[in-house]
Amino acid sequence: MPRSVNSVASRARRKKVLKMAKGYFGRRKNVWTVAKNAVEKGLVYAYSGRKQKKRNYRALWIMRINAAARLHGMSYSVFMGKVAAKGIELNRKVLADLAMNHPEAFTAVVNTLK
Repeated sequence: MPRSVNSVASRARRKKVLKMAKGYFGRRKNVWTVAKNAVEKGLVYAYSGRKQKKRNYRALWIMRINAAARLHGMSYSVFMGKVAAKGIELNRKVLADLAMNHPEAFTAVVNTLK
């Protein structure tokens, strides 16, 4: 019995990977073995990048809250401690948005803490 090879599926799989490698430099975009490795590595970076994005945003929010709190004579840790103690249920994302885009609202939050 002759050997059966599903070349349709193989071709489709290779085309899919080469399509994902579009825009890569040199042989990474058109040579199957090189492109396959580059795409696999890229997917690993994409996965970890989705996790890092959350960390980076949280760090950005903390920096913004800290800067705004220091304008009112309070450090970030003291500010967040008072927010938790008062039972204000605003998360860091909302507080950072208030600090950046609505300073008068942030000042009102600070005044309730003092």
